[in-house]
Amino acid sequence: GTAGCVRAALEHGLLHNAGQRLWYMGPMFRHERPQQGRTRQFHQIGVEVFGLGGPDIDAEMIIMCARFWKELGITGLRLEINTLGDPDSRKRYRDTLVDYLSARVNELDEDSRRRLDSNPLRILDSKNPAMQTVIENAPAMTEFMDADSAGHFARLRELLDAAGVSFRINPRLVRGLDYYNRTVFEWSTDRLGAQGTVCAGGRYDGLVGHFGGKTTPAIGFAMGLERLLGLLQDDLAGSAGQPPHAYFISVGEEAVTAALKLAEDLRDTLPGLRLLTHCGGGSLKSQLKKADKSGAELALILAGEELQRQVVAIKPLRGDGPQFEAPWPELAQALGKTLGLAASQPSATAAQGL
Repeated sequence: GTAGCVRAALEHGLLHNAGQRLWYMGPMFRHERPQQGRTRQFHQIGVEVFGLGGPDIDAEMIIMCARFWKELGITGLRLEINTLGDPDSRKRYRDTLVDYLSARVNELDEDSRRRLDSNPLRILDSKNPAMQTVIENAPAMTEFMDADSAGHFARLRELLDAAGVSFRINPRLVRGLDYYNRTVFEWSTDRLGAQGTVCAGGRYDGLVGHFGGKTTPAIGFAMGLERLLGLLQDDLAGSAGQPPHAYFISVGEEAVTAALKLAEDLRDTLPGLRLLTHCGGGSLKSQLKKADKSGAELALILAGEELQRQVVAIKPLRGDGPQFEAPWPELAQALGKTLGLAASQPSATAAQGL
């Protein structure tokens, strides 16, 4: 969607004397052999930024992706980054790489021989095991890097380190389109078969000029919704059938009201918590039987006495641990510590609302 976004920005005058941060979402189509995670029609979210040339916006784009995975609860994605330098250094590298690969043309597979003239840098991204020795011994882009691009990349790494975003430098990461320069990055997984790239992008400072506009720095990324859904479904399948961590017991109408609100606070504060709230009424004894039958590790008990003192009793259902209490504002912290779940934020919401 990047080329279409550039055309639209030029046509509607969005790039005059101002930076623009744009996004789009919609169906896309590809003329390639379908396979797992790679269908003829797919849906994509794209983000494009125009007019900002520094490494700070590169970092923000990558950090935005990391935030996206956190909000969705997707774990296990790997971030790889690289720099392709400016057009001149990239051309020098391309010429050297073509000479190197041409001398070893008999060692290249059919796909790589086809790319030798059209897009030789893509050969470095080949997943063919038979090609790995040739690729590993190829000249490195860093040998041809211009000073400005090297400084840009060094600052990007500093910013990602400071933000706590883990990454790996992959000198063979080139992306599939010729318009990229300087920063390129990919988020990938091993859980979707051969099509492991979930989100990818990079800087394309020359593309606006290519379409007739004034030279404008730009960077963007795109993610495939079907692949994101595949990861989410995989996570759900992995947790399907697992017993809840805790079973929330409440006795009396006021306790039910408070328990439902406290339960939502716990779900907000403890990512990954499997919490089942009792519904349908019943005595404390009958609810404890259902809690035990659910397979939960803990029973959270809110009855008359606990309600009056605004505490929740935490009763282990497996093993011989002692029962203890936690005040409402400290419930998430106590439950997280007991279950080994990290809290994402302070747990005062429910207590303040009750």
